[in-house]
Amino acid sequence: MKLYQYDAAPSSKRVEKFLKETNIQVEIIQLNIMEGEHLREPFKTMNPFNCIPFLELDDGTVISESLAICKYLEQTSNSEIKLFGENAKEKALIEMWNRRLENDGYLPLFHGARNKFEMFKGAVIPGTRTNFQQNLAVTNWAIESAKTLLTRLDTHLQSLDFLVSNKLTVADITGFHTLRYAERIGIDIKSYESAFVWFCKLEQRPAFQESAHLS
Repeated sequence: MKLYQYDAAPSSKRVEKFLKETNIQVEIIQLNIMEGEHLREPFKTMNPFNCIPFLELDDGTVISESLAICKYLEQTSNSEIKLFGENAKEKALIEMWNRRLENDGYLPLFHGARNKFEMFKGAVIPGTRTNFQQNLAVTNWAIESAKTLLTRLDTHLQSLDFLVSNKLTVADITGFHTLRYAERIGIDIKSYESAFVWFCKLEQRPAFQESAHLS
């Protein structure tokens, strides 16, 4: 089993944090997406979505998408740490928060960044190299969506250290990178006091400390 990553990418960092928090071991191979290595063979055929990370199983099956990879690794490992939850209630709440974070923050900001920054010209659509033009309206919509989410998140975290069951879950990992994206795109995350305190506490965890710089 091999995990194909690119350390600088937030999607890869989500998996990296999951592995460190759960102590799950897997062989990691770095692909340089800035040089388009993931668009060349054999990786293009292995993973037709042309995005990282992706996990190649021993039977040749390829699993892409960060959460799908993490869920597979959790369910097939002997780790006692279950970041997707330990009972029906926890699992439902973790999925609820993770979906809200992704739908209202992480994914809008992901596309907002690709439509704003020079480095993504020609790669606005993930996994492609095309002439599709950047559109700042997408960025502006992403910022407004994220601000709405951050207001709700700030209220939820006023008396909590973590999003669900007062312990770290995959939703916290998603939330951390949502705030990273928000900060990078120009949102003042310090103005959301409770959410910022939660973010800073996460940043101090050993598994998170490599993310001390914007990514």
